[in-house]
Amino acid sequence: MEQRLKTLYKDTVVPALMQEFAYKNGMQVPRLQKIVLSQGVGVAVSDKKLVDHAVEEMTTITGQKAVMTRSKKDISNFKLRKGMPIGARVTLRGERMFEFLDRLLTASLPRVRDFRGVKEGFDGRGNLTFGITEQIIFPEIEIDKVNRIAGMDITFVTTAKTDKECKALLVAFGFPFKK
Repeated sequence: MEQRLKTLYKDTVVPALMQEFAYKNGMQVPRLQKIVLSQGVGVAVSDKKLVDHAVEEMTTITGQKAVMTRSKKDISNFKLRKGMPIGARVTLRGERMFEFLDRLLTASLPRVRDFRGVKEGFDGRGNLTFGITEQIIFPEIEIDKVNRIAGMDITFVTTAKTDKECKALLVAFGFPFKK
């Protein structure tokens, strides 16, 4: 089954971006490579079960098994030891990536309170990262089973060379940026 956004990309986004940026070849048009969701669980130093809950919730949200992230070094001020679980991460590619993007744009972002658009958080190399303050905006999460409200970062990695190209690509997908 072909995803709605994948079809949109092929039929309308590619021709529009080719015209806007005067690309000579369709392969020059930027495309979405992957979407990475990451969640740091800072209080996991005292309670290991919180990381397990984070992994479980991210797996539910994305439909793909999340992995536990571990600390890389000891930091005594934070009571942190090397190798301790401190977060969760999921990398989405292909069909799951387009499916997640579709659900994010149509179901999740409209559920954010006082939503006025996503702030531009480009990295200078054609990638966008933005944060979500509550995981309960995703319809897959049952609010009754949430033990603590947590945020997460979502990173869109594209083949775009510049931030302008990346923004044009995401706007063509219907991404709501702040005015």
